[in-house]
Amino acid sequence: MTFTYRLLPFAAVFAASLFAQPRQADILVYGCTSGAITAAIQARRMEKTVIMVCPEKHLGGLTAGGLGWTDSGNKAVIGGLSREFYHRVYLEYQKPETWRWQKREQYGNKGQDTAAMDANARTMMIFEPHVAENVYEAWVKELKIPIYRDAWLDRAKGVRKDGNRIVSIRTLDGRTFSAKAFIDATYEGDLMAAAGVDYHVGREAKATYNEDWAGIQTGTLHHRHHFGAVKTPISPYKTPGDPSSGVLPRISTEPPGTYGEADKRIQAYCFRTCFTRVPENRVAFPRPKNYDPAQYELLLRVFNAGWRETFDKFDPIPNGKTDTNNHGPFSSDNIGYNYDYPEASYERRKQIIQEHIDYQQGLLYFIANDPRVPEDVRTAMAQWGLAKDEFTTTGNWPHQIYVREARRMVGRYVMTENELLKKRPTPESIGMGSYGMDSHNVQRYITPEGYVQNEGDIGVSTKGPYQISYGAIVPKAGQAVNLLVPVAVSSSHIAYGSIRMEPVFMILGQSAATAAVMAIDGKLAVQDVPYEKLRERLLADGQVLEYKAPAK
Repeated sequence: MTFTYRLLPFAAVFAASLFAQPRQADILVYGCTSGAITAAIQARRMEKTVIMVCPEKHLGGLTAGGLGWTDSGNKAVIGGLSREFYHRVYLEYQKPETWRWQKREQYGNKGQDTAAMDANARTMMIFEPHVAENVYEAWVKELKIPIYRDAWLDRAKGVRKDGNRIVSIRTLDGRTFSAKAFIDATYEGDLMAAAGVDYHVGREAKATYNEDWAGIQTGTLHHRHHFGAVKTPISPYKTPGDPSSGVLPRISTEPPGTYGEADKRIQAYCFRTCFTRVPENRVAFPRPKNYDPAQYELLLRVFNAGWRETFDKFDPIPNGKTDTNNHGPFSSDNIGYNYDYPEASYERRKQIIQEHIDYQQGLLYFIANDPRVPEDVRTAMAQWGLAKDEFTTTGNWPHQIYVREARRMVGRYVMTENELLKKRPTPESIGMGSYGMDSHNVQRYITPEGYVQNEGDIGVSTKGPYQISYGAIVPKAGQAVNLLVPVAVSSSHIAYGSIRMEPVFMILGQSAATAAVMAIDGKLAVQDVPYEKLRERLLADGQVLEYKAPAK
């Protein structure tokens, strides 16, 4: 199945004169991610005018794009608007009409914060995609926040600066938007990059920030997303053991690089897909237009070696559905096919996204239909399908690819594993994270012994919650005095593996907007916002800036 995905509005379609009047606000939020929404909401609650300019058509990014099984870590450090979002989700699931395909008592209390006995504080962190999107839509409507959708920044010439201050941005359709402060809340960091702010793509070397888990990690096998999880080693060659026969698809023939050294590769992307076995709501996995069963020959060898964990990440969300994520040595992560995405043109990104759609839809169709797949796996997979009532405008397929990592700002302060592991203190906390440092695989290569292996999958505990510095969301002094970046934050690759969780993006979005308001009111650069004043307001608005474990 192929469908038009995130169509770009080309300038030729629109007459620029139609949009000659600039759009103005105190604060402009670029993006429609979860962090963008909380930034806009906080700005409105602090009585500033705000506009959202979104390349997307849907609100919520991954939170409304299939990631309903929330990676939360310690829920006690999720405060402010982030916690309010999950409370609003909880309220939706108190409505009988929300339970269309399953009785509420059948699902139980999965994802609910049952420790918060006060109903006004209860949250639910496992949910259906459309419920999350509806919550976001209702929330911004309450506050009458203007949203310009399908509006793509002209990344080449669309950012106008007066010295080191952004004055306005222009989108590809000719519209101009001006503001006193700007917040780049995209996964890609497009506004940040176009504004001339320093950033990094790829993995730093271990020596760059003195990190144990940085750089190329050959031989590190965490989770079970590697070929060491299979009972026997697997040959990468078309004829097993014969290099002259050629290499199977989806395996790189390049050397993996030196352990601990930097590279330009990034962790794999996929779609967080929503499946169901409810017959009335199930759509059979489509056969994509570019379907090629040869792309999945390596998976057949995994199955034939006895691997049977196909369904281990079909995480149950309400109404008989799943949030389905990558699991195993060959799964939904399209390893090695996204390296150029962060810096790519919009047109090239469309091609990369479509390649991921074709790969992942083909994978599902292959497992459910190819007669060479072991019968037990094939029969079980054929019972599943896409949920008919999710992603109804994009063929029941998620409208947001999982951009696990793209550009990362190199800002006033760089978060590294040393802060996350509490090896050194974090200055000027504006929120907390707690999820493990989690990188998905970065490459699939051939070992010196002649077998296939994955590399880059890391799962390291942070040993409790950690603070995130205000300096990680502001550029270096002099680069952009009225820009904040709460999603493509200033951090190393491995630190971003924890910070990149959706609850954290909402926390940082709120903090970024609070700082933007203070910068406007004080006629200050964002780098000069007084931290004690910022801290006071964040705490008043429910943010959690430090954590002390309960006494045992």
